[in-house]
Amino acid sequence: MIRMKEMNDSQKLKTGTTTVGIKCSDGVVLAADMRATAGGMVVQKDVKKIVEVTDMMAMTTAGNVSDIQLLIKLIRAELKLKEVRTGMKPNVKASANLLASMVYQTIRQPFFPGVAHFLLGGADHEGVYLYDVFPDGSLNLHKDYVTTGSGMVFALGVMEAGYKKDMTIADGVKLAKKAINAALQRDTHSGEGILIYTVTSAGVKKHSMKRIPRNVE
Repeated sequence: MIRMKEMNDSQKLKTGTTTVGIKCSDGVVLAADMRATAGGMVVQKDVKKIVEVTDMMAMTTAGNVSDIQLLIKLIRAELKLKEVRTGMKPNVKASANLLASMVYQTIRQPFFPGVAHFLLGGADHEGVYLYDVFPDGSLNLHKDYVTTGSGMVFALGVMEAGYKKDMTIADGVKLAKKAINAALQRDTHSGEGILIYTVTSAGVKKHSMKRIPRNVE
């Protein structure tokens, strides 16, 4: 995730983050680190990289801050409008497809293409789902787990070793913490803490937010 005011063709800003999504037997676990970087500099240490979209959907965020903020506002507004018009809560599949369409349009702007990557977890009357909305607008449904960002290679190793089919939310939270922590230890663009949300048939819940102290007294 980066904070950017101006950038020309000769400037390159390296960005990084680590996000994790885990499909469990009774819901979805979403986790992310809390560091924002621009190039090799840490610009913020308490970034909330998971947001609620509705009371039944949440998503991790990565990419350009301005694009992420705009897309969050747009998807929230569109889903609320749809709920008001139909009198029904939007289902997860349709919501994921709508978000993917928005991302597709954003990255194809002619002069300053936006870059945003989301993991969307949601629940509706049909079940609980985990979607990966890639920066090019492509959409993938995951039935186990997915990791993204500069620290994904470290998180992925933990997921490969620890994931079990039909694991519970409680076990998923523990695994997500291990996966993000592995990235914090090895990826310089991920750090500061671990933020975890869960999504079940009861709705979205902020499960934990743990800051990792860096100061030595």
